[in-house]
Amino acid sequence: MPVEQLVYYFNDHFEREHQSSFRPFILENGSVSGVFGPIRISSTFSPLRQVDDYEILRGHIAQLSVSTYETDVHNNQPEKIGNLLTDAITQPADFQSIINLDRLCRTVHMLNYLTYAHNGGVLILDVDPRHILGVEQNHGAYFEEIIIKCGLAPRNIVISATINNFYAQYHTQLLSGLNNYRDRGYQIALNIGSLYTAKGLRELIDKLSPNYLRITSPSPEMIQHSTSIWLSSLKGLIELQHLIGGQTILQHVNKKEQANIALTSGFGLVQGDYYERLITDHLRCL
Repeated sequence: MPVEQLVYYFNDHFEREHQSSFRPFILENGSVSGVFGPIRISSTFSPLRQVDDYEILRGHIAQLSVSTYETDVHNNQPEKIGNLLTDAITQPADFQSIINLDRLCRTVHMLNYLTYAHNGGVLILDVDPRHILGVEQNHGAYFEEIIIKCGLAPRNIVISATINNFYAQYHTQLLSGLNNYRDRGYQIALNIGSLYTAKGLRELIDKLSPNYLRITSPSPEMIQHSTSIWLSSLKGLIELQHLIGGQTILQHVNKKEQANIALTSGFGLVQGDYYERLITDHLRCL
């Protein structure tokens, strides 16, 4: 189905679901964006590459691109939808607002990803852990309808949850929710922003056996002053992830020093501007 028809379909679906005349999805210049209150959400896709051969593309990581929404095309509807999604009376603890925002973002990503899907590989999508905690059962059922409507399959989608100390006490609930996604055919990733702010991480990896473990590269300053400490914390996680048959991703690799860590530490996949510059330079030499 063409993107134009899909945008029309999902706008109709949103109207029925929320009993509102608001149509949040906008198609302009071949790109889809979504309106959420005063903001406009669109997509960027960062290539996921093989560490020992950066020309091999293994998939993409979807990232949000956010801007203010200041057009009069929809009149006062952005304000109305903002109130609809954040009404504290009908949506206790704002969980429903988070769920709706998460769903809107993922719909935007799927619609924009259609121009990349022919490259193959996986699409990694971040899901707010509060969304996982806020849905009691059947995680992924709503999103599965979107994926199938776009002509894709859950097996190519990686649901990624950020793990830090704040969620340490909710690991049991997160495990339950993530396994719900897996039962529907999705792959699972854990996103580790910092090795020092993820209590119980080894136990969580052991119980969940995620398909992917995403680790943010240390900054050049940390590499210069405390690489040994960081690598010591990292080694055990990589060994555990390989033992359970999962893959490791070093992300936000922007400098050669960071790329060297990916090569020497046993990472299988990488993401970052450093590799995109290498690809660009290679193409220029052809």
